Amino acid sequence: MEYTILETIMSLPPEISVTELKALMDAKADLTVIDVREPHEFQIANIGARLVPLGSFGGIVGELDPDQHYVIHCRSGKRSAEACGLLRAMGFARVQNLAGGILAWADQVDPTMKKY
Repeated sequence: MEYTILETIMSLPPEISVTELKALMDAKADLTVIDVREPHEFQIANIGARLVPLGSFGGIVGELDPDQHYVIHCRSGKRSAEACGLLRAMGFARVQNLAGGILAWADQVDPTMKKY
């Protein structure tokens, strides 16, 4: 069965695991990772994502491409789930929440990463 682009886009699961994201990043996949934590949290540990604190997130939505694949993350997944919900409500279909956030990344991908 062959899928249309729209069906492929709509088939993205709402969450992505840290190992799946790492594989996509290593493959240089066309996606944008956004970190919705606060600047002081970003300084402690980050995965190279674009920092847009959740409180400022609504202000940048107009700059985002609705056709782009976005992975949103925070410390554990709660704030990023809010940001994903906002994007989906605005018609963004290719949005995924990073399951477990940066804590899961530290546990499963980079055990040398500081946890807080």
